[in-house]
Amino acid sequence: MTGWRRLISPRPYGFLTSVAAGALLTSGCGVLPGASGGSREPVTVMTWAPDTTGADTVNMAGMPAMARTYARWINEKGGIDGHELRVLTCNEQDTATGASKCARRAADEDVAAVVGSYSRHGRAFLAPLEAAGIPYIGGYGASADEFTSYLSYPVNGGQPTLLAGNGEQLAASCERVSLVRPDTLVGDTMPGLLDTSLSRSGRPASYDISAAEESTSYESEAAKALTQADGGCVTAVLGKGTETFFDSFRRLEPEDGEVRISSVLGSVGQGLVNRSGGPDSPFEGALVTGWYPASGDTRWNEMREVITEYAFGDDRIDPEDTGVQTTWIAYTVLKAVVEAMDRPDVTAGGVSVSLNRGTEVDTGGLTPVLRWRFEDMVGTASYGRIVNGRVTFQVVRKGRLVAEKKDFVDVTETLVNARTSG
Repeated sequence: MTGWRRLISPRPYGFLTSVAAGALLTSGCGVLPGASGGSREPVTVMTWAPDTTGADTVNMAGMPAMARTYARWINEKGGIDGHELRVLTCNEQDTATGASKCARRAADEDVAAVVGSYSRHGRAFLAPLEAAGIPYIGGYGASADEFTSYLSYPVNGGQPTLLAGNGEQLAASCERVSLVRPDTLVGDTMPGLLDTSLSRSGRPASYDISAAEESTSYESEAAKALTQADGGCVTAVLGKGTETFFDSFRRLEPEDGEVRISSVLGSVGQGLVNRSGGPDSPFEGALVTGWYPASGDTRWNEMREVITEYAFGDDRIDPEDTGVQTTWIAYTVLKAVVEAMDRPDVTAGGVSVSLNRGTEVDTGGLTPVLRWRFEDMVGTASYGRIVNGRVTFQVVRKGRLVAEKKDFVDVTETLVNARTSG
Protein backbone atom coordinates (compact mmCIF):
# COMPACT_ATOMS: atom_id res chain seq x y z
CA MET A 1 0.00 0.00 0.00
CA THR A 2 1.41 3.37 -0.96
CA GLY A 3 -1.23 5.34 0.89
CA TRP A 4 -2.01 7.47 -2.15
CA ARG A 5 -5.29 9.26 -2.52
CA ARG A 6 -6.90 11.25 -5.28
CA LEU A 7 -8.80 14.44 -4.67
CA ILE A 8 -11.07 15.23 -7.60
CA SER A 9 -12.76 18.60 -7.86
CA PRO A 10 -11.69 19.71 -4.35
CA ARG A 11 -14.36 21.78 -2.66
CA PRO A 12 -15.43 22.79 0.86
CA TYR A 13 -16.74 19.97 2.98
CA GLY A 14 -20.46 19.50 2.76
CA PHE A 15 -20.86 21.59 -0.42
CA LEU A 16 -22.65 19.89 -3.33
CA THR A 17 -21.84 16.41 -2.12
CA SER A 18 -23.90 14.47 -4.65
CA VAL A 19 -22.41 13.42 -7.97
CA ALA A 20 -25.04 15.35 -9.89
CA ALA A 21 -24.57 18.50 -7.88
CA GLY A 22 -20.78 18.11 -8.09
CA ALA A 23 -21.03 18.26 -11.86
CA LEU A 24 -22.32 21.81 -11.50
CA LEU A 25 -18.85 22.94 -10.46
CA THR A 26 -17.84 22.89 -14.12
CA SER A 27 -19.53 24.35 -17.13
CA GLY A 28 -18.81 23.25 -20.67
CA CYS A 29 -15.66 21.24 -21.36
CA GLY A 30 -13.83 21.43 -18.08
CA VAL A 31 -14.29 25.18 -17.63
CA LEU A 32 -14.64 26.29 -14.02
CA PRO A 33 -16.84 29.16 -12.95
CA GLY A 34 -14.84 32.35 -13.23
CA ALA A 35 -12.72 31.12 -16.16
CA SER A 36 -11.96 33.62 -18.91
CA GLY A 37 -13.44 31.42 -21.61
CA GLY A 38 -12.41 28.58 -23.93
CA SER A 39 -11.79 24.93 -23.16
CA ARG A 40 -9.40 24.43 -20.26
CA GLU A 41 -8.39 20.92 -19.23
CA PRO A 42 -7.83 20.12 -15.55
CA VAL A 43 -4.28 20.23 -14.21
CA THR A 44 -3.35 17.11 -12.27
CA VAL A 45 -0.39 17.18 -9.88
CA MET A 46 0.89 15.10 -6.98
CA THR A 47 2.16 15.98 -3.51
CA TRP A 48 3.81 13.32 -1.39
CA ALA A 49 5.31 13.16 2.08
CA PRO A 50 5.76 10.56 4.81
CA ASP A 51 2.69 10.10 6.99
CA THR A 52 4.18 7.88 9.65
CA THR A 53 3.96 7.23 13.36
CA GLY A 54 7.22 5.35 14.04
CA ALA A 55 9.64 6.90 16.50
CA ASP A 56 12.53 6.61 14.04
CA THR A 57 10.71 8.07 11.03
CA VAL A 58 9.63 11.49 9.80
CA ASN A 59 6.02 12.64 9.70
CA MET A 60 5.24 15.48 7.29
CA ALA A 61 1.52 14.80 6.80
CA GLY A 62 0.78 18.52 6.85
CA MET A 63 2.29 18.95 3.38
CA PRO A 64 -0.21 16.84 1.39
CA ALA A 65 -2.98 18.19 3.63
CA MET A 66 -1.89 21.73 2.70
CA ALA A 67 -1.94 20.75 -0.98
CA ARG A 68 -5.54 19.59 -0.71
CA THR A 69 -6.46 22.77 1.13
CA TYR A 70 -4.84 24.89 -1.58
CA ALA A 71 -6.84 23.00 -4.21
CA ARG A 72 -10.14 23.67 -2.46
CA TRP A 73 -9.32 27.36 -2.25
CA ILE A 74 -8.05 27.87 -5.79
CA ASN A 75 -10.85 25.86 -7.38
CA GLU A 76 -13.51 27.91 -5.63
CA LYS A 77 -11.83 30.97 -7.17
CA GLY A 78 -12.13 29.51 -10.67
CA GLY A 79 -9.05 27.32 -10.74
CA ILE A 80 -5.63 28.28 -12.07
CA ASP A 81 -6.12 30.33 -15.22
CA GLY A 82 -9.42 28.52 -15.70
CA HIS A 83 -7.96 25.05 -15.09
CA GLU A 84 -9.39 22.93 -12.31
CA LEU A 85 -6.57 21.82 -10.01
CA ARG A 86 -6.65 18.11 -9.20
CA VAL A 87 -4.33 16.89 -6.46
CA LEU A 88 -3.09 13.35 -5.94
CA THR A 89 -1.43 12.63 -2.61
CA CYS A 90 0.87 9.78 -1.65
CA ASN A 91 2.32 8.49 1.61
CA GLU A 92 6.05 8.30 0.90
CA GLN A 93 6.51 6.35 4.17
CA ASP A 94 10.03 7.75 4.70
CA THR A 95 11.50 4.85 2.74
CA ALA A 96 13.21 4.53 -0.63
CA THR A 97 10.61 1.96 -1.68
CA GLY A 98 7.76 4.27 -0.73
CA ALA A 99 9.33 7.21 -2.56
CA SER A 100 9.82 5.13 -5.69
CA LYS A 101 6.22 3.88 -5.60
CA CYS A 102 4.89 7.42 -5.27
CA ALA A 103 6.98 8.56 -8.24
CA ARG A 104 5.83 5.64 -10.38
CA ARG A 105 2.23 6.40 -9.44
CA ALA A 106 2.78 10.00 -10.55
CA ALA A 107 4.09 8.72 -13.91
CA ASP A 108 1.17 6.31 -14.30
CA GLU A 109 -1.29 9.13 -13.63
CA ASP A 110 0.49 11.40 -16.12
CA VAL A 111 0.73 14.30 -13.69
CA ALA A 112 1.94 17.69 -14.85
CA ALA A 113 4.26 18.07 -11.85
CA VAL A 114 5.08 16.84 -8.37
CA VAL A 115 4.63 19.89 -6.14
CA GLY A 116 5.61 20.82 -2.58
CA SER A 117 6.72 17.37 -1.44
CA TYR A 118 9.10 15.84 1.10
CA SER A 119 11.44 12.88 0.79
CA ARG A 120 14.89 12.00 2.04
CA HIS A 121 15.27 9.48 -0.81
CA GLY A 122 16.06 11.65 -3.81
CA ARG A 123 17.53 9.11 -6.16
CA ALA A 124 14.65 6.69 -5.53
CA PHE A 125 12.01 9.18 -6.73
CA LEU A 126 13.95 11.34 -9.18
CA ALA A 127 14.92 8.48 -11.49
CA PRO A 128 11.25 7.56 -12.24
CA LEU A 129 10.32 11.25 -12.56
CA GLU A 130 13.17 11.91 -14.97
CA ALA A 131 12.21 8.87 -17.04
CA ALA A 132 8.66 10.24 -17.32
CA GLY A 133 9.76 13.87 -17.83
CA ILE A 134 7.87 15.10 -14.74
CA PRO A 135 9.18 18.26 -13.00
CA TYR A 136 9.68 18.30 -9.25
CA ILE A 137 8.66 21.76 -8.00
CA GLY A 138 9.49 23.04 -4.55
CA GLY A 139 10.64 19.96 -2.72
CA TYR A 140 11.56 20.46 0.91
CA GLY A 141 15.25 20.13 0.16
CA ALA A 142 15.72 17.04 2.32
CA SER A 143 17.71 15.27 -0.39
CA ALA A 144 20.94 16.42 -2.04
CA ASP A 145 19.72 15.03 -5.37
CA GLU A 146 17.09 17.80 -5.50
CA PHE A 147 19.92 20.26 -6.15
CA THR A 148 21.42 18.37 -9.08
CA SER A 149 18.52 16.85 -11.07
CA TYR A 150 17.68 18.78 -14.26
CA LEU A 151 13.95 18.33 -13.52
CA SER A 152 14.12 19.73 -9.98
CA TYR A 153 13.00 23.32 -9.35
CA PRO A 154 13.72 24.05 -5.66
CA VAL A 155 12.26 27.09 -3.92
CA ASN A 156 14.85 27.13 -1.13
CA GLY A 157 18.52 26.22 -0.79
CA GLY A 158 17.96 23.21 1.44
CA GLN A 159 20.22 22.36 4.31
CA PRO A 160 23.36 23.77 2.63
CA THR A 161 22.05 27.32 2.79
CA LEU A 162 20.89 26.84 6.39
CA LEU A 163 24.36 25.71 7.50
CA ALA A 164 26.07 28.49 5.57
CA GLY A 165 23.64 31.01 7.03
CA ASN A 166 23.96 29.61 10.54
CA GLY A 167 27.71 30.18 10.41
CA GLU A 168 27.18 33.80 9.43
CA GLN A 169 24.52 34.31 12.09
CA LEU A 170 26.72 32.79 14.80
CA ALA A 171 29.80 34.75 13.72
CA ALA A 172 28.11 37.97 14.83
CA SER A 173 27.60 36.72 18.40
CA CYS A 174 30.07 33.92 19.13
CA GLU A 175 33.83 33.81 19.67
CA ARG A 176 33.77 30.02 19.49
CA VAL A 177 31.28 27.53 18.12
CA SER A 178 30.68 23.84 18.79
CA LEU A 179 28.80 22.06 15.99
CA VAL A 180 26.89 18.86 16.79
CA ARG A 181 25.83 17.12 13.61
CA PRO A 182 24.91 13.65 12.31
CA ASP A 183 27.57 11.03 11.76
CA THR A 184 26.46 10.57 8.14
CA LEU A 185 27.64 11.53 4.67
CA VAL A 186 25.31 14.54 4.74
CA GLY A 187 26.61 15.44 8.19
CA ASP A 188 30.16 15.32 6.90
CA THR A 189 29.42 18.29 4.61
CA MET A 190 28.15 20.51 7.43
CA PRO A 191 31.44 21.68 9.03
CA GLY A 192 32.76 22.99 5.72
CA LEU A 193 29.67 25.12 5.12
CA LEU A 194 29.53 26.44 8.66
CA ASP A 195 33.27 27.10 8.88
CA THR A 196 33.43 28.93 5.56
CA SER A 197 30.98 31.48 6.94
CA LEU A 198 32.79 31.69 10.26
CA SER A 199 36.15 32.27 8.58
CA ARG A 200 34.75 35.05 6.39
CA SER A 201 33.99 36.90 9.63
CA GLY A 202 37.39 36.17 11.15
CA ARG A 203 36.13 33.48 13.52
CA PRO A 204 37.93 30.19 14.12
CA ALA A 205 36.56 26.95 12.72
CA SER A 206 33.91 25.19 14.74
CA TYR A 207 34.64 22.26 17.02
CA ASP A 208 33.09 19.38 15.10
CA ILE A 209 31.17 16.75 17.09
CA SER A 210 29.51 13.91 15.17
CA ALA A 211 26.65 11.99 16.77
CA ALA A 212 24.17 9.26 15.97
CA GLU A 213 21.03 10.63 14.29
CA GLU A 214 18.66 8.63 16.46
CA SER A 215 19.77 8.38 20.07
CA THR A 216 17.96 8.44 23.40
CA SER A 217 20.71 10.50 25.04
CA TYR A 218 23.54 12.79 23.97
CA GLU A 219 25.24 13.31 27.34
CA SER A 220 28.80 12.79 26.11
CA GLU A 221 28.28 14.96 23.02
CA ALA A 222 26.66 17.69 25.13
CA ALA A 223 29.59 17.65 27.55
CA LYS A 224 32.09 17.97 24.70
CA ALA A 225 30.12 20.77 23.08
CA LEU A 226 29.90 22.71 26.34
CA THR A 227 33.59 22.32 27.10
CA GLN A 228 34.77 23.32 23.64
CA ALA A 229 32.36 26.25 23.28
CA ASP A 230 33.88 27.72 26.47
CA GLY A 231 31.33 30.48 26.87
CA GLY A 232 30.61 30.74 23.14
CA CYS A 233 27.82 29.02 21.20
CA VAL A 234 26.62 25.49 20.62
CA THR A 235 24.67 24.75 17.45
CA ALA A 236 23.03 21.37 16.91
CA VAL A 237 21.62 20.16 13.59
CA LEU A 238 20.36 16.65 14.26
CA GLY A 239 16.85 16.78 12.81
CA LYS A 240 14.49 15.00 15.19
CA GLY A 241 17.43 14.27 17.49
CA THR A 242 18.01 17.97 18.14
CA GLU A 243 15.36 18.08 20.85
CA THR A 244 16.95 15.10 22.58
CA PHE A 245 20.40 16.69 22.34
CA PHE A 246 19.29 19.94 23.95
CA ASP A 247 17.46 17.99 26.63
CA SER A 248 20.80 16.39 27.49
CA PHE A 249 22.58 19.71 27.15
CA ARG A 250 20.35 21.64 29.54
CA ARG A 251 21.04 19.09 32.28
CA LEU A 252 24.64 20.33 32.36
CA GLU A 253 25.37 23.50 34.26
CA PRO A 254 27.79 25.80 32.41
CA GLU A 255 30.71 26.62 34.67
CA ASP A 256 32.60 29.29 32.71
CA GLY A 257 30.06 31.76 31.45
CA GLU A 258 26.81 31.51 29.57
CA VAL A 259 26.66 29.38 26.43
CA ARG A 260 24.22 30.42 23.74
CA ILE A 261 22.42 27.72 21.76
CA SER A 262 21.51 27.66 18.10
CA SER A 263 20.10 25.51 15.31
CA VAL A 264 18.29 25.70 11.99
CA LEU A 265 14.60 25.48 11.15
CA GLY A 266 13.65 21.89 10.59
CA SER A 267 15.69 20.89 13.63
CA VAL A 268 14.19 23.59 15.86
CA GLY A 269 10.86 25.29 15.14
CA GLN A 270 8.00 27.07 16.85
CA GLY A 271 6.30 23.78 17.66
CA LEU A 272 9.33 22.58 19.62
CA VAL A 273 9.57 25.90 21.46
CA ASN A 274 5.88 25.63 22.38
CA ARG A 275 6.21 22.04 23.59
CA SER A 276 9.22 22.84 25.74
CA GLY A 277 7.65 25.70 27.66
CA GLY A 278 7.12 28.67 25.35
CA PRO A 279 8.51 31.74 27.14
CA ASP A 280 10.02 29.43 29.78
CA SER A 281 11.55 27.16 27.16
CA PRO A 282 15.28 26.40 27.32
CA PHE A 283 15.34 27.68 23.73
CA GLU A 284 14.66 31.24 24.89
CA GLY A 285 17.32 33.42 23.24
CA ALA A 286 18.34 30.70 20.77
CA LEU A 287 19.57 31.78 17.34
CA VAL A 288 17.82 29.97 14.47
CA THR A 289 18.50 30.17 10.75
CA GLY A 290 15.57 29.65 8.36
CA TRP A 291 14.61 29.89 4.70
CA TYR A 292 11.56 32.09 4.99
CA PRO A 293 10.26 35.00 7.10
CA ALA A 294 9.29 34.18 10.68
CA SER A 295 5.91 32.47 10.92
CA GLY A 296 4.26 35.52 12.49
CA ASP A 297 5.24 37.79 9.59
CA THR A 298 2.34 39.45 7.76
CA ARG A 299 3.57 37.96 4.48
CA TRP A 300 2.04 34.67 5.62
CA ASN A 301 -1.42 36.19 6.13
CA GLU A 302 -2.96 34.88 2.90
CA MET A 303 -1.79 31.33 3.63
CA ARG A 304 -3.18 31.56 7.15
CA GLU A 305 -6.54 32.82 5.86
CA VAL A 306 -6.73 29.95 3.37
CA ILE A 307 -5.96 27.41 6.12
CA THR A 308 -8.58 28.94 8.42
CA GLU A 309 -11.32 28.85 5.77
CA TYR A 310 -10.51 25.73 3.75
CA ALA A 311 -8.63 23.28 6.01
CA PHE A 312 -11.76 22.64 8.13
CA GLY A 313 -9.83 22.26 11.36
CA ASP A 314 -7.35 19.72 9.98
CA ASP A 315 -4.81 19.70 12.81
CA ARG A 316 -2.12 18.24 10.57
CA ILE A 317 -1.74 21.66 8.97
CA ASP A 318 0.38 23.91 11.16
CA PRO A 319 0.99 27.31 9.50
CA GLU A 320 4.21 27.59 11.54
CA ASP A 321 5.60 24.37 10.07
CA THR A 322 8.31 24.81 7.44
CA GLY A 323 6.94 21.92 5.38
CA VAL A 324 3.48 23.49 5.16
CA GLN A 325 5.07 26.81 4.24
CA THR A 326 7.17 25.17 1.52
CA THR A 327 4.07 23.52 0.04
CA TRP A 328 2.27 26.88 -0.08
CA ILE A 329 5.22 28.47 -1.90
CA ALA A 330 5.51 25.52 -4.31
CA TYR A 331 1.86 25.83 -5.31
CA THR A 332 2.39 29.56 -5.76
CA VAL A 333 5.06 28.59 -8.30
CA LEU A 334 2.69 26.18 -10.05
CA LYS A 335 0.03 28.88 -10.29
CA ALA A 336 2.47 31.37 -11.82
CA VAL A 337 3.72 28.84 -14.36
CA VAL A 338 0.27 27.71 -15.49
CA GLU A 339 -0.83 31.32 -15.86
CA ALA A 340 2.30 32.16 -17.85
CA MET A 341 1.71 29.18 -20.18
CA ASP A 342 -1.86 30.30 -20.94
CA ARG A 343 -2.72 27.05 -22.72
CA PRO A 344 -5.89 24.95 -22.87
CA ASP A 345 -3.90 21.93 -21.65
CA VAL A 346 -1.00 21.76 -19.20
CA THR A 347 1.53 18.96 -19.56
CA ALA A 348 4.69 18.03 -17.69
CA GLY A 349 6.80 18.93 -20.69
CA GLY A 350 5.10 22.30 -21.03
CA VAL A 351 5.66 23.11 -17.36
CA SER A 352 9.37 22.28 -17.63
CA VAL A 353 9.79 24.36 -20.77
CA SER A 354 8.08 27.34 -19.15
CA LEU A 355 10.33 27.09 -16.09
CA ASN A 356 13.50 26.63 -18.15
CA ARG A 357 12.69 29.64 -20.29
CA GLY A 358 12.61 31.90 -17.26
CA THR A 359 9.09 32.20 -15.90
CA GLU A 360 9.38 34.54 -12.92
CA VAL A 361 7.54 33.78 -9.70
CA ASP A 362 6.72 36.49 -7.18
CA THR A 363 5.94 34.79 -3.87
CA GLY A 364 4.82 37.96 -2.14
CA GLY A 365 8.12 38.40 -0.34
CA LEU A 366 8.24 34.91 1.17
CA THR A 367 11.29 34.32 -1.03
CA PRO A 368 13.13 36.49 -3.51
CA VAL A 369 11.60 36.45 -6.99
CA LEU A 370 12.27 32.93 -8.26
CA ARG A 371 13.49 31.98 -11.73
CA TRP A 372 15.21 28.82 -12.97
CA ARG A 373 17.25 29.86 -16.00
CA PHE A 374 20.78 28.48 -16.21
CA GLU A 375 22.24 31.86 -15.30
CA ASP A 376 20.07 32.05 -12.16
CA MET A 377 21.59 28.94 -10.61
CA VAL A 378 24.51 28.61 -8.21
CA GLY A 379 26.15 26.34 -10.75
CA THR A 380 28.44 24.23 -8.52
CA ALA A 381 28.57 20.47 -8.87
CA SER A 382 26.87 19.87 -5.52
CA TYR A 383 24.32 22.69 -5.58
CA GLY A 384 23.77 23.27 -9.28
CA ARG A 385 19.98 23.75 -9.12
CA ILE A 386 19.86 26.22 -6.22
CA VAL A 387 18.40 29.54 -7.38
CA ASN A 388 17.55 30.88 -3.92
CA GLY A 389 20.67 31.20 -1.81
CA ARG A 390 19.03 33.45 0.76
CA VAL A 391 18.16 32.72 4.38
CA THR A 392 16.62 34.53 7.34
CA PHE A 393 18.05 35.07 10.81
CA GLN A 394 15.61 34.45 13.64
CA VAL A 395 15.76 34.39 17.42
CA VAL A 396 13.47 33.04 20.16
CA ARG A 397 12.08 35.95 22.18
CA LYS A 398 9.32 35.54 24.77
CA GLY A 399 8.66 32.07 23.42
CA ARG A 400 8.26 33.14 19.79
CA LEU A 401 10.54 32.82 16.78
CA VAL A 402 10.90 36.36 15.48
CA ALA A 403 13.17 38.07 13.00
CA GLU A 404 16.64 38.89 14.31
CA LYS A 405 17.48 40.62 11.05
CA LYS A 406 14.82 42.21 8.85
CA ASP A 407 16.05 41.29 5.38
CA PHE A 408 17.15 38.09 3.68
CA VAL A 409 20.84 37.22 3.89
CA ASP A 410 22.47 35.92 0.70
CA VAL A 411 24.90 33.03 1.33
CA THR A 412 25.46 32.08 -2.31
CA GLU A 413 29.14 33.05 -2.15
CA THR A 414 29.63 30.78 0.84
CA LEU A 415 28.09 27.86 -1.04
CA VAL A 416 30.49 28.40 -3.92
CA ASN A 417 33.55 28.88 -1.73
CA ALA A 418 32.75 25.94 0.53
CA ARG A 419 32.58 23.70 -2.50
CA THR A 420 35.75 24.97 -4.16
CA SER A 421 37.69 24.80 -0.91
CA GLY A 422 36.59 21.23 -0.26
